[in-house]
Amino acid sequence: MRRRWIAHLDMDAFFASVELLRYPELRGLPMVVGGGARHQPELQADGTRRFARLRDYAGRGVATTATYEARAFGVHSGIGLMKAAALAPDTVLLPVDFDAYRHNSRLFKAAVAEHAPLIEDRGIDEIYMDLTDLPGAQDAVGDDPHGGVRAIALRIQHAVLAATGLSCSIGITPNKLLSKLASDLHKPRGITLLTAVDIPSVIWPLPARRINGIGPKASAKLDALGIRHIGELAAAEPHWLIEQFGQSYGRWLTDAAHGRDDRPLVTEREAKSLSRETTFERDLHARHDRAELGAIFTWLCERLADDLQRKGYVAKSIGAKMRLDDFSILTREITLPAYLCDAPGIRHHAALCVKRMPLDRRFRLLGVRAGHLMRADALPAPGTAPEKEEGQLVLPF
Repeated sequence: MRRRWIAHLDMDAFFASVELLRYPELRGLPMVVGGGARHQPELQADGTRRFARLRDYAGRGVATTATYEARAFGVHSGIGLMKAAALAPDTVLLPVDFDAYRHNSRLFKAAVAEHAPLIEDRGIDEIYMDLTDLPGAQDAVGDDPHGGVRAIALRIQHAVLAATGLSCSIGITPNKLLSKLASDLHKPRGITLLTAVDIPSVIWPLPARRINGIGPKASAKLDALGIRHIGELAAAEPHWLIEQFGQSYGRWLTDAAHGRDDRPLVTEREAKSLSRETTFERDLHARHDRAELGAIFTWLCERLADDLQRKGYVAKSIGAKMRLDDFSILTREITLPAYLCDAPGIRHHAALCVKRMPLDRRFRLLGVRAGHLMRADALPAPGTAPEKEEGQLVLPF
């Protein structure tokens, strides 16, 4: 019988693993990525490096990722660095380097495509693959009825390692929902294959929040209703779940708990928008921190222009975003008279958006966004920088 085999590949502690390629002396040590430029390692006179430690950190940043040694102390992605410092003060802290992560992301995806061309790109460190019709995917190997598809996954792991020096974990199941769960079960370097018969023994004992699509609010409500594990969710009366969560989400909860998911892979997806943003180490003010903010703003616009040009897009709208010191978010957007993709044009229109925001409060995040994208090669000619109405537009900071 022909089986559908959908695989989810997740890079192991991706950002941290990329840093370990650069700093191999940190292997086996607890380390987090999430610092700023001031946490760059310092080269000593004897050729060794001096690394920042969490115990010396002061600020409100969060960990982007952590090595498995750091996770043993309870340090994980998304945790505040001050809280992480209390749990593991001797943990090494490194700055974020998204250029390096994107480079390795392109490398591992290209390596996978050589073996499994049907790919859904889900982000910088994860993809779905359709292995169903690959040669050997339906074959048994010895006593293993699914040995053929396991062998394909192993070849993909080896290809990723050869191309990047990095490891990954792969979940193989009949659908995307189960494969996302499976890839996380035996990290790092795991290959986990599940079929429908494995759902009661492997999937149902897991916390309900592990299902991709059950967020913090839904998880808290399920917990309040006495449903903590996927098996308890599977046993719940479907009509009762609909009463609690609504028609669409309630029905989906039942299907998800039973491992039912017929979503196809989306192998081609046009971006609708691209954005760049950064969270500051401390809250900044438009007047008191004008020079620092101006430099950050220009850098964001330049990076966004680089992203557009590298991906082959032009934009018809430009926006700006701020998160204030009370965590409220402000956004403004401008529709442009012509498509553009250049840094001066992005900066000019993003500055107009900023000028429409109240700037009397300190803020902790600044971002720029390009929307209503079109392929540059679909236009007669890409847009160019707009003419300034009265000379160079001056930012409010």
